[in-house]
Amino acid sequence: MEKVQVSFSWIDAERDKDLAPPAYETVQASGMDVAAAVSEPMILEPGARILVPTGFAVAIPAGYEIQVRPRSGLAIKFGITVINAPGTIDADYRGEIKVALVNLSNKQFTLYRGDRIAQLVLAPVCQANLEVVDALDTTQRNDGGFGHTGIR
Repeated sequence: MEKVQVSFSWIDAERDKDLAPPAYETVQASGMDVAAAVSEPMILEPGARILVPTGFAVAIPAGYEIQVRPRSGLAIKFGITVINAPGTIDADYRGEIKVALVNLSNKQFTLYRGDRIAQLVLAPVCQANLEVVDALDTTQRNDGGFGHTGIR
C-alpha cells in the first residue's frame, strides 16, 4: 500500500490536546476516522444539518484530495451521515477541516467532543481538459438515464 506524506497541524494544540488525530483503525482501512472538536455537546435534531469542527488543518500534496465520507455505524445505527458525501478537501485548502453532518433519522442525536464523526480518504485526482466538439461518439447506452436498465 502506497503511503503519501500529508502535513497535519492542530489549529490550537493546547485546546485540543485531548483529541486524537485522524487515524486508521485497522491495518487495511481506507479511511482515517476523524473526531469532533466541539467544546460542548451538540444536539442534532431530525432533519437538521450542522458543521462540525475538527480542530486541525492539513496540507495535501498536489494531485491528491481528501474525501470526507460517512461512518457506516453512525449512518445505519443513528441516521447520521455526511450531507455532501463525499465531501472534497482540495490540495490548496489550508483552513480548518469541518464536517457537514445531517440527521436523517426521526430522533434527536447528541454529538460529544471526541466522537468519531467521519472518515477521511486520501485519493489521487486528475483534471479534465475539455475539448469542444460538434458531436459525441455513440455508445450502447447513449442518453439512457436514471433507471434505464430496470431493477431486475
